[in-house]
Amino acid sequence: MNTPGYLRRLGLPALLGAPASAEGLRALHAAHIEKVSYEALEIWLGRTTTVDPLESAERILRGRGGYCYHLNGAFSELLAALGYEVTRHVGGVQNRGGEPGVTGNHLVLTVRDLPSEANPGGAWLVDVGLGDALHEPLPLVAGGYRQGPFRYVLRPSQVAPGGWRLDHDPVGSFEGMDFGLEPARMSAFADMHRHLTTSPASGFVRVATVQRRDAYGVDVLRGLQLKRLGNGTQSVTLCTSRDYYAALADVFLLPLDDVSAEEKDRLWHKVRAAHESWSRAGSD
Repeated sequence: MNTPGYLRRLGLPALLGAPASAEGLRALHAAHIEKVSYEALEIWLGRTTTVDPLESAERILRGRGGYCYHLNGAFSELLAALGYEVTRHVGGVQNRGGEPGVTGNHLVLTVRDLPSEANPGGAWLVDVGLGDALHEPLPLVAGGYRQGPFRYVLRPSQVAPGGWRLDHDPVGSFEGMDFGLEPARMSAFADMHRHLTTSPASGFVRVATVQRRDAYGVDVLRGLQLKRLGNGTQSVTLCTSRDYYAALADVFLLPLDDVSAEEKDRLWHKVRAAHESWSRAGSD
């Protein structure tokens, strides 16, 4: 992996060769969240991806993002290259109205042996793949945590013995996430990745979604509806392809330099048609 290039992508080249630290982990996590968007546009472009972390890292270096398997997979490789004790775990995101469970629809990371004044035990929940959730790592200690306008609760999981449960803020896009502490290989996520990228029941297939978190809130693009969540909610519908691609570039830092003009035209028509179909269904 091109570790120097990855750090430049995050705006943190000075961390190359620096000793692992809690402050370094916080800086890496926040920079990744702010500069690498949560997105699954490859599905809408008809491009196949895998859960290979090095493939994901190469795509991130090209200016793109990904979803949990890509983002946390690549980030775990970066952390390991920088000397952090990072472990991958199987997790499960519980959608609103759904049941909790460790379904494998999410890849979770923990980092250990990084004690700080606020976290003497030195274990951290690290997750740059939750879209509209964490901005910084959380101490792996039960309690409530506020990051910007959002509040999270970390507690023992009721469905993963010995594991953990993250309760999302009520305004978030999902209910919570559970994970066990057993180490996981990336191959554990291959089947679910195939389902999430191809099944008509998958949210990634049904709606073209892009999210980018910062210290003060989160920007969310679902179809053509652009929302800003933080202290209140602002919403606008993008009516032209020019507005759509300007939002991707300016709000989500996705200029799509790796996408041709023909591909952009096809993507716009697919997203617009899906959005119009969703709008008509909502008005019926």
